[in-house]
Amino acid sequence: MTQTNKVMAGVGIAALAAAAAGAAFLYGTDAGTKKRKQIKGWSLRMKADVLDKMEKMKDVSEAAYHDVVDAVAKKYEAMKAIDAVEVAALVADMKKHWKGIKKQVEGSTKKPAKKAPAKKKAQKAE
Repeated sequence: MTQTNKVMAGVGIAALAAAAAGAAFLYGTDAGTKKRKQIKGWSLRMKADVLDKMEKMKDVSEAAYHDVVDAVAKKYEAMKAIDAVEVAALVADMKKHWKGIKKQVEGSTKKPAKKAPAKKKAQKAE
């Protein structure tokens, strides 16, 4: 095994150990349960704030969506009770969902098809 492969294997094992420790903290302790609820609470509020701002927008584009997400994220990063790393992870996740949002926006803004005019019935002369 070359020196590079040994280093990469060590890095991979360290990353796996860190992920396992994080999962054990979040799912194996009472403090982790409280932390999960806290993360879920502010992340839902952040998503709701983004949605509120998007509803007020006239034109929704990818750049505008990213700007809204970044603006709302700044508000949550300023809070001392919320870790900036967690906010950054949520922002990255929200930005990945643009394609799905775009489909929903385009689907809701389509104009209805025009109906064919009703045919007039001829009246019989008496």
